[in-house]
Amino acid sequence: MIKTSIRMAIIFFAFCFLTSPCFSGDLDSFEGQSGTLKIAGGTAHIPVMKEAAKRIMTRYKDIVITIGGGGSGVGIKQAGEGLVDIGNSGRAPKPEEIEPYNLKIFKWAIDGVAVTVNPANPVKSLTKDQLKDIYSEKIDNWKALGGADHEITLYTRDESSGTREVFWEKALDKGAISTKALFVTSNGAMKTAVANDPYAIGYVSVGHMDETVAPVTLDGVTPTLETVKNGQYKVSRGLYSNTKGEPKGLARLFIDYLFTNEGQQIVVDSGFISVK
Repeated sequence: MIKTSIRMAIIFFAFCFLTSPCFSGDLDSFEGQSGTLKIAGGTAHIPVMKEAAKRIMTRYKDIVITIGGGGSGVGIKQAGEGLVDIGNSGRAPKPEEIEPYNLKIFKWAIDGVAVTVNPANPVKSLTKDQLKDIYSEKIDNWKALGGADHEITLYTRDESSGTREVFWEKALDKGAISTKALFVTSNGAMKTAVANDPYAIGYVSVGHMDETVAPVTLDGVTPTLETVKNGQYKVSRGLYSNTKGEPKGLARLFIDYLFTNEGQQIVVDSGFISVK
């Protein structure tokens, strides 16, 4: 009986060590800290930000972390102007953004941008040329692609979106996006729009994919975490956190936490690819 108890205890502690639910060593650096940390920007990042913030604030009651969206351009601008401590972006900041703000850039995850349709749509495979023709409105009816005889509803993001920029550069080869395309404000809003419109086409972070939308195979490759990770699916990007100058205080501790074993496990659990 004693041997069995000892064996079970060893297994328990080994499990805790490997999966980090029982020990909080990666959070120890926040000990004795207090204050408010403001984060905004890319919407793909929000699930990771929220989970990390929840763990920190649950343990340390004197720390308050606020998280907003707005898109990558907003995150970069607000960080640079000192309106937030950390500005998230789904693309690497450009030189003209880095230099005036003295931005410091931290890439903590890898993600893909998946073309999506409503699950009821039979068209779930396209070539890149077909996708370009859809977004430029050269093809405006699903019937031309083997689907229903119905006009295609285009959804896109505004130009401050890092998700849009990656999609435009890597899926459309910087081709035209029709002025008739309907704008949505976030990955979550895009997913909801496509899920509720049987004739829709849009694009979302692979990390946001679920059964409410269907991924579109592009040039023979289906967007999944595995195809993004092995490089087969080319419409991919990093997820970044940016600060004005070297991060200090809670911003430094928060960014460091994202790179710990526990932080990277949050990345994986949120549907992204660890940078480790």
